[in-house]
Amino acid sequence: MRRVRQGREIGFSALALGVDSAWVIWLRTAKLAVGGSAALMEASRMSAEKIAAGLEAQAAAGMALATGRGLRAAARAVAGPYRKRVRANRKRLLRG
Repeated sequence: MRRVRQGREIGFSALALGVDSAWVIWLRTAKLAVGGSAALMEASRMSAEKIAAGLEAQAAAGMALATGRGLRAAARAVAGPYRKRVRANRKRLLRG
């Protein structure tokens, strides 16, 4: 039963990340389509955030594996940095 619950939690978490990511993609596309200095800043920010999130996720997974927490913990650790950034971007882009 515990495995089923963990599977559901991971599934719902992935679904929420996917929905939030779709929002961010849509909002960023709209901002980039308008052009101007705001679009240039957003493109630059997007690139820098992707690199930083990838490095942070890699470090989190490495720590989970190095401390013996296992593959599931490493997978959850990888999703954390992306989830945090996607939510922050969605809130920021919705504000304007």
